[in-house]
Amino acid sequence: MRKLILLTWTVVLLSSCGNRTGFSQEEGDTLRLKYSSLLSIVRFDGYTEVNIKNPWKEGKVLHTYLLVPREKELPAHHPHGTVIRTPVERAAVFTTVHCALLTTIGHGENIVGVADLQYIKVPYIHEQVKKGRIADCGNGLSPVVEKIIDVKPEVILLSPFENSGGYGKVEDIDIPLVECAEYMENSPLARAEWMKFYGMLFGEEQKTDSLFAEVDKNYRALKEEAAKAGKGRSVLIDKMVGSVWYVPGGHSTIGQMIQDAGAQYPWADDVHSGSVSLPFEAVLEKAGSAEIWLYRYNSDHIQNYQELLSEYRGYQQLQSFADRNVYGCNVEKSLFYEETPFRPDWLLRDFIQIIHPNIPHKAPLRYYQKLNE
Repeated sequence: MRKLILLTWTVVLLSSCGNRTGFSQEEGDTLRLKYSSLLSIVRFDGYTEVNIKNPWKEGKVLHTYLLVPREKELPAHHPHGTVIRTPVERAAVFTTVHCALLTTIGHGENIVGVADLQYIKVPYIHEQVKKGRIADCGNGLSPVVEKIIDVKPEVILLSPFENSGGYGKVEDIDIPLVECAEYMENSPLARAEWMKFYGMLFGEEQKTDSLFAEVDKNYRALKEEAAKAGKGRSVLIDKMVGSVWYVPGGHSTIGQMIQDAGAQYPWADDVHSGSVSLPFEAVLEKAGSAEIWLYRYNSDHIQNYQELLSEYRGYQQLQSFADRNVYGCNVEKSLFYEETPFRPDWLLRDFIQIIHPNIPHKAPLRYYQKLNE
């Protein structure tokens, strides 16, 4: 009997030890995220586990990261994931928005390489490239791997795309890839909340937590102000690209922001979180009577109505064009793409000023301006 009891306890102990080969979620401290649907962050003893859900495959994980402080040993028993030592000291950054964010939180000096330099509108980056302190690694889709290796980055920040087929040779150089998938979030604040993850990577968690709290507070106050103002004007977004008009879906960040500004948005009931491609005739039928037209363009000068009309004669059929209620955002001259993903409150303020002209506003428009004749 004593042998049977001893054997039973041995089996129990071995089973218990076997169950502790990795830490379960219950043993960690889960960071509460208010808005993000793609991120989960759990702190364990010695590391932080960050899971990114795959936005294109429901129920699947895009990537798991284990953030381990430099001064600590990685625990012997840990889940599978890409190990990143924090704070990151050297990073290659392939996106303009993340170059801007790192510069904002005081870590521009940690950027040692960039891709698609011609699309990066951050002055600091261009200054450092000219001085030879940041390497221009070429095209983001096929970067010069040798240049990346030369600058010895500890991580590479890049944007994942559905059915992209991977990252080519960059995947073979044994440098952790940080997949910046926040653009697939379903709300402006959910996308902005990812700054907390980047703050963890670069040792600025407190700073990004405070910054996000400010963005969140401002955004919700502006949304409430717009709601109190009542129903705003109807809005049409963007313009033709070739033979197609890419309209922001009702669940896209821009589509939701327009609705948060109190606008009447013709595609509010649309369920897409990205853009919807439509022929001009479909846009004219659904939104031809919209009171305001907001669009983005890239130019070395401010566009006027005649220049816009020369791109596509059909625009003259739009009520907003006839009434001269068109506002353009020149992304060449503004920091629209660099700022708005993590400062949606600034863009929302622009939208509210345009959609609710009767609300008194103190600040001038930051991104959009009314077209001249």
